Amino acid sequence: MTDPSFLSKPEQVSPEWINHVFRHGGYDYQIDDFSRESIGTGQIGENIRFTFALSENAPKSIVGKFMSPDPVSRETGIQQETYIKEVLFYQHLQSKVDIQTPEIFYVNCNPESHEFVILMEDLAPGQQGDQIQGCGVDDAALALEQLAKLHGPTWGDETLLQYKLLGRTDDEEKLSQLQMIYKMVLPGFLNRYAHRFSSEHIATIELMMELLPFYKAIYTGPKALIHCDYRLDNMMFGGAHPLSIVDWQTISLGCGLSDASYCLGTSLISAERLKEEKALLKHYLEVLASYKIDLSWNDCWKYYRAYSASGLIMAVIASMVVEETDRGNDMFVAMATRSCQQVIELECFDVIRKA
Repeated sequence: MTDPSFLSKPEQVSPEWINHVFRHGGYDYQIDDFSRESIGTGQIGENIRFTFALSENAPKSIVGKFMSPDPVSRETGIQQETYIKEVLFYQHLQSKVDIQTPEIFYVNCNPESHEFVILMEDLAPGQQGDQIQGCGVDDAALALEQLAKLHGPTWGDETLLQYKLLGRTDDEEKLSQLQMIYKMVLPGFLNRYAHRFSSEHIATIELMMELLPFYKAIYTGPKALIHCDYRLDNMMFGGAHPLSIVDWQTISLGCGLSDASYCLGTSLISAERLKEEKALLKHYLEVLASYKIDLSWNDCWKYYRAYSASGLIMAVIASMVVEETDRGNDMFVAMATRSCQQVIELECFDVIRKA
């Protein structure tokens, strides 16, 4: 059977094309017509739910992911190679990890234009996590358990070095670029949001720029495949699975604790995090140990503290390179506020300076 023709826009999708995708993938599904609606809160990509009017043996709906219709967000996706990174994950890396992800029916891209399409399982009636609201301890424990199932199978896997798109989060050139971008967008970030932060948090945001180059010295151990945007908006709770992880546009190679710190720092309110984060991290370590990963508690805690700035860095930069929305503004402020508090309470900067 011939491959389905490549298309990259929601309006190009037809029932005939979806049926071709199903047959090509070995699925005995047949659909008639469908309706489409935009779903989710992503700002780099666009998610469309296709709900079928009549289907035989098929799911009631599937989700397609495409480039953002917003030119600013779309250009960011191209420049940061986020679109083709997600295609790389589903085509070559998903099978290497145990973390729960959606079933993929079709994935393809144009590596030159970065246009892409992903047809995937609709995770409804599962509910997307809410980055602004935050989550409770039970959901955080689920998130860290799944995270260990991403890191464990890829910990120290040097075969991943063949994928140039993954780069490394501790690469000296990459960190230099990160500092340059942070410095460039910081004035705009403070101009837009300074009135929503305390003076202590503003000082933390400004000092982060000076300490970015020292990130390279934090961790020198085996690298794992890391998500780099492991937060609630990219998690689906319930439905067919207790937790599924989506949005693989920022994958890289680096220290797994950067994902763990980013997740807890941006998801839990400060009082809850301070009370529960050590127990949550020990649960992560236990699952990691099932993959024969030997990471001591002292090292785990040190790296977790050092990478507590990761959520702050993401909030400052990402907020300035995507389309501005009311929800996006509230989300980035929530992320930055929680991360600033995490940085202060865990004395992150002291750990970085001593690295």
